[in-house]
This record gives sequence, structure tokens and C-alpha cells, in this order.
Amino acid sequence: MRLNRILLSTALVVVAMVVQVSVLARLHLPGAVPDLLLLTVLGLALTYGHVGGALVGFGAGLLADLAPPADHAVGRYALVLCVIGYLAGLAKPETGQLRTAAMPMLVVVAAAIGGTLLYAGVGALVGDTAGAHVGLAKLLFTAAVYDLLLAPFIVPLVMAVARRFDSDPLAEDASGAYGGRVGGQRASLLGRVGRGSRIGSVAKGGRRL
Repeated sequence: MRLNRILLSTALVVVAMVVQVSVLARLHLPGAVPDLLLLTVLGLALTYGHVGGALVGFGAGLLADLAPPADHAVGRYALVLCVIGYLAGLAKPETGQLRTAAMPMLVVVAAAIGGTLLYAGVGALVGDTAGAHVGLAKLLFTAAVYDLLLAPFIVPLVMAVARRFDSDPLAEDASGAYGGRVGGQRASLLGRVGRGSRIGSVAKGGRRL
């Protein structure tokens, strides 16, 4: 990842983590806690692709593992968000622009349910039973509902900010800017060749006279 992507991703992840811990976690909603960190990773993955999504997901998950009041094994959420970021990045639009809101909403629901199942599965493998007293079905339902309610506000905003500060030449080519510059250079070259041909014709005509 380039430096501008790393800095922007770090800033967005830190802000999301602070808001989630200091605001959303204190709402004491039934079931799961709205996962603002997950939605931020999804927005960045849909913008940067599967490689960037996996790297951002791993960093965000590691931050969540280390930040208080974390009560689970370190690396557990890092693995979950790394996998989620990679899979979500595979759904990145070819042009970088979302055509409909249905696709990211499906990605959010799949990530909320899949992330919860993967988190519970990893916990069972490592013997981490923190949160086992909460029913899995209730966690799945509430996680999907909460994340789906927040997604229309968070995911498009994160994607817009990421595109705004991304100076990827390939992205410029997709938007037509880079292609426009290449086309302009080609037209300029053809123009110079054409002028040279006309001057040659005039010179030959002068010699015939």
C-alpha cells in the first residue's frame, strides 16, 4: 500500500475505534455492539481491493484486540477482519464507483454474519469463551441489523473519502483523466506529423515551379 493510503486508513480506523469504544459500546444495546470498525474496513476494502482490504482489516483487528476493554485473545479479531477485508475487496467495482446500493448492503450483511461466525469459531478453537453466555443466534441477528442500519451512512462516506485522497494513476485511468492525457499527447503528435507532411508538400511544389 502507498503512504497516502496507509495514513488515511490509519486515521479512519482510529476514529472508528474511538467512536465504537467510547460511544456505541456504552449504549448497552441488546445483543451485539454496532461494529463501526467492520464497516470502515468494508468501505476501504471496496475502494482499495482485496489486498488493501486484507491489510487494513488485519491492522484494524489488531488494534481492536489490543485496545481496552478487549476481553479476548490477541489476534482473534485481526484474523477475522483480515479475512473479511480480503473477501469484501473481491467485490470492488471495476470502475471504483458503486452502481447500486444493493451490492454493498449485501456485503455488509454477509460480513456481519460471517464475521460473527468466524469470530465464534476461532474462539472455540483457541478455547476463548469470552462472550459465550450470549446466544449465537441473537448475536447474528443483532449484528446484521445494527450494521445494516449504520452501513448507508458509513460505507459510502468512507469510500468517498478514500477515493478523494487516492492518487492512484490506474484509478485516474479508469475515470478517464489519464486516458485523456494520453489521447491529448497522441493527438498532438499526429498534428505535428500532419504539419510536417504539409510543409514537405509545399516545398516539393516550390521546386517543381
